[in-house]
Amino acid sequence: MTEPEPEAEPKADGGSSKATGPVTEMDQSSSAADYRPAAADDGPTGRFWSGRRTPAALVALVVLGAAGLLLYDVAAVRADRPAMQWRRSLADHLAEWRLDEVGVLAVSAAVALLGLVLVAVALTPGLRALLTMRTGRAGVRAALDREAAALVLRDRAMEVSGVQSVRVKMRRSKASVRARSHFRPLDEVRADLDTALGAGLKELGLARPPALAVQVGRPSARKK
Repeated sequence: MTEPEPEAEPKADGGSSKATGPVTEMDQSSSAADYRPAAADDGPTGRFWSGRRTPAALVALVVLGAAGLLLYDVAAVRADRPAMQWRRSLADHLAEWRLDEVGVLAVSAAVALLGLVLVAVALTPGLRALLTMRTGRAGVRAALDREAAALVLRDRAMEVSGVQSVRVKMRRSKASVRARSHFRPLDEVRADLDTALGAGLKELGLARPPALAVQVGRPSARKK
C-alpha cells in the first residue's frame, strides 16, 4: 500500500509568493522535532481485521473438492474398482520425475511460499489504511483513514504563519511532516508547527497516537 503524501498549494503572506522548487529541496539544514504524544487513557484498542470471506471460501471449496474427489477414488480402489483415469495418468507422470530435478524443486518452493503467504494473511489483521479511534463506549468501534488524517494535519500546518507548502506522510506509528517556509526563522516556524500538529493529532482521537516528526527548510533557489 502506498503511503498518503498530500502536498498543499503555496500560500501568500500579505503579498504574492512563488514556489521555487519542490519541498524536498532545502537551501538550509532543516530543523526537526520528534516526540510522542501521551497514550490514550481508555485502554488499548485492537486493529480492525479484514474479513477476507471470499478468499477463505474459495480456498475452502478448492481444498474440499480436491480432498473429496481423492477420498472417493481411494475408497473405490479399496472396493476392488479401477482407479480413475486422471489419477493413473498423474501417477505415471509423477513416476517419471526425480525429486532432485529443478522443476520439482521449483514447484515445491512455490507451493511452500504460497502456504507461508496464506498463513501470514490468516494471522495478520490487514486494513492498514485504517487508524483505530477512541470511542469511550463499549461495543462501539471507529476508524479514520490514513489519507484523511494526513489531509487534516496538512490543513493545520498550512495555517501556521510562514509555511509555504507541506507534505505529510501518515503511518501507523509515525506522522512525518516536511514543510517549506519562505519567511520567519525556521526554529519559530517549527515550534509553531509542533504546537499546531500536536493539537491536531489529539483532535483526531486516535487510540494509539503516532509519533510526530517535523522538518522545516527554505525553498531552493536553484532552478532546474
